[in-house]
Amino acid sequence: MHTSSTGTQSKFTALALTFMVATLWLLMRGYHGLTGDAQIYAFQALARLRPQLATDLYLQNTSQDQFTAFSPFYAMSIDLLGLENAARLLTLVFTVWLLAAAWSVARAVSGRDAAWLAVALLLIVAGDYGGSGVFRISEQFLTARLPAEALIITALVCHLRGRHGLGFLLAAGAFFVHPLIALPGLLLLICLSLPSRLIVLAAIGGLIATLLIAVVATLLPSDIQGLAVMDAAWAEVVRERSQFLFLPLWSVHDWEVNTQPFLYLGFTAIAVPDPRIRKLCTAAALVGTAGLAVAWIGSALGPVAILVQGQAWRWVWISVLVSALLLPGVALHVWRDDTCGPLCVVLLVSGWILPMQVGMACVSLALAVWVMRSRFQGLAAHLRWVAAALGLAIVAWVSIKSWALMSSSSSAPGYASGAAQIRDIFGLRIPAVLFGALVWWCVRSARAAWVPMVVSVLLAALSILLGPAAFRQWHTFGSAVEVNEFSDWAAAIPPTSTVLVTPTHDVGGFVWFTLQRPNYLAVDQSAGVVFSRATAMEVQRRSTVLLPLMDPNWKIMTSLRAAAVSGRKADAAPRPLTATNLRQVCADPTLGFVISPADIGLPRMRHDRAGPWKDWNLYDCSLIRSHEFIG
Repeated sequence: MHTSSTGTQSKFTALALTFMVATLWLLMRGYHGLTGDAQIYAFQALARLRPQLATDLYLQNTSQDQFTAFSPFYAMSIDLLGLENAARLLTLVFTVWLLAAAWSVARAVSGRDAAWLAVALLLIVAGDYGGSGVFRISEQFLTARLPAEALIITALVCHLRGRHGLGFLLAAGAFFVHPLIALPGLLLLICLSLPSRLIVLAAIGGLIATLLIAVVATLLPSDIQGLAVMDAAWAEVVRERSQFLFLPLWSVHDWEVNTQPFLYLGFTAIAVPDPRIRKLCTAAALVGTAGLAVAWIGSALGPVAILVQGQAWRWVWISVLVSALLLPGVALHVWRDDTCGPLCVVLLVSGWILPMQVGMACVSLALAVWVMRSRFQGLAAHLRWVAAALGLAIVAWVSIKSWALMSSSSSAPGYASGAAQIRDIFGLRIPAVLFGALVWWCVRSARAAWVPMVVSVLLAALSILLGPAAFRQWHTFGSAVEVNEFSDWAAAIPPTSTVLVTPTHDVGGFVWFTLQRPNYLAVDQSAGVVFSRATAMEVQRRSTVLLPLMDPNWKIMTSLRAAAVSGRKADAAPRPLTATNLRQVCADPTLGFVISPADIGLPRMRHDRAGPWKDWNLYDCSLIRSHEFIG
């Protein structure tokens, strides 16, 4: 499986391949700013610098912030660099660390040549795992998952190089960053250290123990916190807010996403004779499978709170990582098979980069063809023609899609820049694969030093062109300019007073990062309902208070089902703010202020500056609750 590293030793060759990886990162990933879970982690860190934010509902009870040492470190970085600069710099640092560690893993098991392709493929593939498309490997924004992944991959490097003690130490350290990411990494190292028969028996024993715990917790309700079962009210809120936590609620697409890496691990274990590779595949598959089984037991029985909170289905991230990193080495090995090698390689690569339904069919077919290849001895030439035809069909398909993208962007108002067009085309993934393979082949097979030198210069120029588009942010939170713009509102709002924005203008970031005040109820704020029944019940209570203004914004499962029926996104339906419904919601003493564009004739503080918040108004609920306006 170790391929020749001839031609990759020169500094210019390594530089060219490094620029290839950098270019693919700019094209396929980039930096997305404070989006998604990045806002939650930024808020947790900012709360350590702004004590008034600790009164926010998200942090009042048990939350994920209590299980990570990442927040204090992030807070120090924010204090030194500012919120956006800290998030951007740490994302880049941890991403470079992760990719370097991934390269080292691939080199240790597949050789230097395949390692560059492995890192490139890791950037190109979606890397999704879990349900509802919520999580992926090496995200484009900053969360504790990113450094935890880097630590676990580094621990795997140490283990593969024989430094087992250091590997276990790094994996243990990852627990202090993100326990849910660290645990499968530690289990992988344990599996690699023990005989296969023993780890299979241990896995079976663990599943039996998990089943017994779930049955006992369900049949014999206990006051022991570790055996608590979610009651109907709590479970309903958690299901509505985070349906991906419950495997019985996963869609067919979710199961396809989480099944695909196991097919690749199975193919690799069958096709590659190297015992180390087979042991790694077996361990990664066992960890991922055990995680899915534990998660199913925890969500189907009870549900048992600690098992749902443990989110064992996240263990699949290890299976996704290993299967992606091994694929290039497997492809180089399988390609040499005279019977069906090229066809299997085309199918394997297509499985990662084509839409999921087609991709599953491709990798399944590749596995079937390889297993039965002895029956195709007389059809080798025909299979090579099939591989060529399939490759041409894929290239033709991507050419048509690329032309459509270029035509639509050129005819649309605000014509897209060349860099944005390139990103859109590479978003089809197939052009990215062809680009990476071409660069790799050119610099690896070059006999003259000037070839990788020229490639390096060209890729450096392309990276400069792509940089602005890759780092484009639709909004910058918490900047000095923005904070100063709303200083009058911030001065009028007591530090611990909650604020509601209606209709919803974002997922909660404006109140947290610009006004630096607790939210009354925002979508991101409800992310912690799985860790605390008290939080879940308070979220439900506050959403009932807000019914005169909006439907519950945390009922994401209902919204998704409605969208599936109607064919369009279904958000929480807002209702116009009136004097009557403002009095109704302000009757809740925990609601301090309401921000709305509606002028309802009651005292308010109007925002006059140009921008997205122009003519929005700040209403003080304490005045609304006073006798002067209630009567």
